[in-house]
Amino acid sequence: MRGQKVSLLAIQFWKNGFQSTAFYVLLLAMATITGYAAYSGWQTYRIQNTIRLHYQQQARQGWENNPDKHPHRMAHYGAFAFRLKHPLSMFDVGMESYAGNAVFLEAHKQNTVNFSEASFSTGLLRFGEISLAMILQIIVPLVVFFLGFAAVAVERENGTLKVLLMQGVSWGELLVGKSLGLMSLALLFFIPLGIVTLVLLVSAEIALTTDTWLRYLVLMASYLVFFQILCVFTVLVSATSHTSNHALMKLLAIWLVFFIVLPKTTQAIGGYVYRSPSKIEFETTIEKQLVKEGDSHNPDDPHYVALKDSVLRAHGVDSVHKLPFNYSGFVMREGERISSAIYTREFSNLLKVYEMQNSFSRFMGFVDPYAAIHYLSMALSGTDFESYIHFQKQAEAYRYQLAQKMNELQMRYISNVKLSPTDKPYTISHEHWKEFPDFNYRFVTTSSALRNEYLTITALLMWSAFSFMLIVYVSKKVKTL
Repeated sequence: MRGQKVSLLAIQFWKNGFQSTAFYVLLLAMATITGYAAYSGWQTYRIQNTIRLHYQQQARQGWENNPDKHPHRMAHYGAFAFRLKHPLSMFDVGMESYAGNAVFLEAHKQNTVNFSEASFSTGLLRFGEISLAMILQIIVPLVVFFLGFAAVAVERENGTLKVLLMQGVSWGELLVGKSLGLMSLALLFFIPLGIVTLVLLVSAEIALTTDTWLRYLVLMASYLVFFQILCVFTVLVSATSHTSNHALMKLLAIWLVFFIVLPKTTQAIGGYVYRSPSKIEFETTIEKQLVKEGDSHNPDDPHYVALKDSVLRAHGVDSVHKLPFNYSGFVMREGERISSAIYTREFSNLLKVYEMQNSFSRFMGFVDPYAAIHYLSMALSGTDFESYIHFQKQAEAYRYQLAQKMNELQMRYISNVKLSPTDKPYTISHEHWKEFPDFNYRFVTTSSALRNEYLTITALLMWSAFSFMLIVYVSKKVKTL
């Protein structure tokens, strides 16, 4: 394959693109949509993070300003955990609008993450949000199809295809040259969005880490591979079509099926094949397990009666009043350990169902490259399901640490002697509240995100390799007429 001829074909295709008035209309339309999507993403990110940081600080102040209290009362006073938006959520909103962002953390109970943006919005959100990622995933592919549907077919219609082949241009050179030319035009729509995303990151009101920049670079590289696949397949469809109209109809059908219908259908099938329990079913299962294990608030519960006897024997005493620690705090600590273990086990089982649903959709990346870039983009932008679960796990770990810290304070500082109705309740210094750190949400690392998306990465690379293989195959099989 001769590079000079490939370059000439690519340059010629590039120049021809600028001769169409429609091309400039598309550029203007894309600039308008990009501007709106960028402003919308930046505004949502700024407002939401400001609100969440404000209430996180307010909740912390409320915790620290509590007076001297019994530590178990503080365990039930609880704390709040707020999920901050990742800076790259300005690029890809993913499932941000549907995932909760705040949870109340208290002893003995795992509450649901609430306050999603969708819960406060109108039904219009169901039609989707315009984001920079959505433009690159849905709109730009349609633009690529429009710019490239006539790449080879028009040469056949005008009779210039024979001339090119007679002048010594091979089919392989023709297909590669046209693909490169189309890719260069596609970059005119892609690069501005990449620059806009870069500007949005710089404007973020938090310090950007190396991990964030790595996410950005991998994200942009992934979209480049995606557009390479689109451009090659567009040219191949054009080369195997008798007329430009036939090529356009095929590409529009491909866009409708692979970018609109198939993704929605796949999600529905995944949810049907791998059915997940409802919230009531999930909570009922946990309640049954707790009843079976024992109730720490019931002194006559068989499990805790046996526990009491074993503790008294171990310390060689005949009454909990003679123990060197507060027995009620010890029981609460044991109850928290058991209930947390049950919740963690059942939650892990629930996650396995969700993982199977998501894996089904990710496997579709081997059939539909849109599915691959869709899930990979969300993961790198910190707006996927794994990021949401990552927050839930951090919040639960913090809740457990808080509850157990209060139980340990009770064991250490609260007497076993029962108070009379006229006695002042047992309390400890409020200085202990400040000793326990505030909740600090940590984003999923890039390496973890990439490990979670090994299927989509493999699918995207497979599609890229397959597109080059098809060029070789089609160049040997396609005919001039």
